Amino acid sequence: MPLPNSQNLSAIERVIKQLLEAVLFENCVEVSDKEGKFAWKLGGREYLISGQRGAFGRYRLDIQSLCIDGVRANVAAHWQQIIEDLPATEKTKYALAEEFSQTAALCEWNRRHVSKPESRRYQDFEILEGSLDEGHPYHPSFKARTGFSAADHEAYGPESSKPFYLCWLAVKRTHIKQNLPQPHDAFWLKELGRTQWLRLSGALSAHDKSWDEYSLLPMHPWQWQQLKQEQLLEPLADQTLIFLGLGADQYTASQSVRTLMNASYSDRANIKLPLSMVNTSSKRTLAPHSICLAPVVSSWLNRIIESDFELSALSILEEYAGARFHVPGMTSETSPLASEVAVIFRESLQPKLREGESAIPFNALMMLEDDGLPFIAGWVETYGLNIWLSRLIDVVVLPVWHLLVKHGIGIEPHGQNMVLVHRDGWPERVIVRDFHESVEYHMPFLANPEWLPDFASIEPFLADAPIDDYYGMSSVELLRELVMDTLFIYSLTEVSFLIEKSYGMSEQSFWNMVGQKLEDYADDHPELDSRLQQLGYTEAQVLTESLMTRKFKGSQAECHHTVPNPFHKYSQK
Repeated sequence: MPLPNSQNLSAIERVIKQLLEAVLFENCVEVSDKEGKFAWKLGGREYLISGQRGAFGRYRLDIQSLCIDGVRANVAAHWQQIIEDLPATEKTKYALAEEFSQTAALCEWNRRHVSKPESRRYQDFEILEGSLDEGHPYHPSFKARTGFSAADHEAYGPESSKPFYLCWLAVKRTHIKQNLPQPHDAFWLKELGRTQWLRLSGALSAHDKSWDEYSLLPMHPWQWQQLKQEQLLEPLADQTLIFLGLGADQYTASQSVRTLMNASYSDRANIKLPLSMVNTSSKRTLAPHSICLAPVVSSWLNRIIESDFELSALSILEEYAGARFHVPGMTSETSPLASEVAVIFRESLQPKLREGESAIPFNALMMLEDDGLPFIAGWVETYGLNIWLSRLIDVVVLPVWHLLVKHGIGIEPHGQNMVLVHRDGWPERVIVRDFHESVEYHMPFLANPEWLPDFASIEPFLADAPIDDYYGMSSVELLRELVMDTLFIYSLTEVSFLIEKSYGMSEQSFWNMVGQKLEDYADDHPELDSRLQQLGYTEAQVLTESLMTRKFKGSQAECHHTVPNPFHKYSQK
């Protein structure tokens, strides 16, 4: 089902559309703008295309109007020539071509094999996690899943919603690092239930081993197939690892692919398992340092949220347990397999919902349905556009903003990481998830530095880790960038664009609403004025991450560029 402005595009046309939008947005070329026509030179050729520039300078292009050297381009037939024009190495161009080809192929597989309803508006949350198949609205490799075959995509992708069993391993206690809320046996008995726990315990006993020597660890079945013939060969041979077989509970993939929902018991934990495949240009393993720190970060955030009544509309899906393979004497960053043999446990959504509440992944708000109307059409009709949007901003933006301004903590609330809780379409509150790698703070800006966890007590290498590489940031600006990037520039802009196209409210009007809410917040919190000034959120230009430039350069470090800020109009107030 389509994103706005992509309804009639083939998959590869959408890929190239998003690629060129990123090239222009990230200032990879010099662009001239003449009455809705954008022109630039790339790879020695002259490009011309129709489009518009919206909030924060985001480009929205009509890819079917593209002309190259004065000739209308057949993008579907000649997209690889556009890749050749990119400012990247031949190696990077080849990798991009592979990612784009795979993205288009998997989109085509979905079109042929996955039946879709005309509307997803009444689907339960878990079903929506699979049926929201549009992928990233900005990144062109939005469904690359490099490493997955079509059969893997069918078996383990969220779109087909096929349930599968996990593989279970016993890991020598000398080779595992874990942070569990209870003693090992009690934890697993509670998580698995008595029957499954006894079955896995019996499988270990068949090898004449016991839980006194070993700990339990799940593995994604795709990951098991990838690793067992090479990386796991030696640890399996010397019984550092013991394969115990398949579990009893079935799981289905969420949008993130690596986070799995229990299909047998919906109230049991979501399990996040590493996958050695690449999607949106990122390898979907787990950052080793974050695995055992996930429960610590969750407890820290919960403490702050519970201490402040203004955060009553914000809650988290707690990541309450983590474990990973660990070679004695090595750090999380140097230990082989630490990012590939691991697990994080996260609370299920269902027990968090109150009577009468429903929930949707936030990125559903960006979508059109096959009936041609927005996902939110019924809600807008019921409550009225302005009233509903005002409530949405109150519920989604202000708690995240307050956590940043008042407490000095930045989180990454993008479309997949937020859950909107509503009653019959009326926004009630927001739940955030997947923050073990992306919570950030600047020590002088923390409101309660005494609450900051001692991360180095669990991962000692962090005591000497460079600033800006993990949780601690060197400036308030970086916190602002994280929140404005993920919540505003790469998420809510998709909502404002949909609103403009479907309801005629200009993006400027939408962002005026957001800006006025932030101004009202400032007026209501005069004691936070100096902290708001430090954030600099009303500067004329703000930094944002350059997602594709980093890819073009093959850089491990983040790349950034400046974009126009719609909140600058409030700078003189």
